[in-house]
Amino acid sequence: MRRLAAYIAYYFVARHLPESTKPYAFGAKRVRRLLVQQLLCECGSSVNVEHGADFGSGSRVRLGDRSGIGVNCRLIGDVRIGNDVMMGPDVLIVSVSHRFASPSPMIDQGMGDSREVVIDDDVWIGARAIILPGVHISRGVVVGAGSVVTRSIPPNSVVAGNPARVVKDRVFSSSDGDSR
Repeated sequence: MRRLAAYIAYYFVARHLPESTKPYAFGAKRVRRLLVQQLLCECGSSVNVEHGADFGSGSRVRLGDRSGIGVNCRLIGDVRIGNDVMMGPDVLIVSVSHRFASPSPMIDQGMGDSREVVIDDDVWIGARAIILPGVHISRGVVVGAGSVVTRSIPPNSVVAGNPARVVKDRVFSSSDGDSR
């Protein structure tokens, strides 16, 4: 019953509270955090779930310490997010897709098997990135804004594009932290 109450409170009230960076947020971040801790399968400490975030019932989502789900992000299915993960607005992460192998109408073929999306520690996902089923984003990766991640990404890479490709290695590039 407590989980149902948290679900209703999150989706009818807390999800619509202002972004945590707004001067008039008045504790919106804290309210969302308290409710999300009741909903997610696993929820770390000091998490930030922003305005408009949608993760269904949350029963298949794991969120690590000091990680965030950005403004208007949507997580569908089995998603595991590590510690210290930053997520820009409008990110879409999906672990399921429709079947389409048969020539019969696709609408009648149903959903395929869920393939968990895993995002390791210390990852930054740019605005409007899309991460598809079965992808493993390794530690230290930067996903460029608008990228469509269709395959797993090696550690400390910067990826961009559609489909996302490695454009830079964070370890062997300049130490100034600038991505130009």
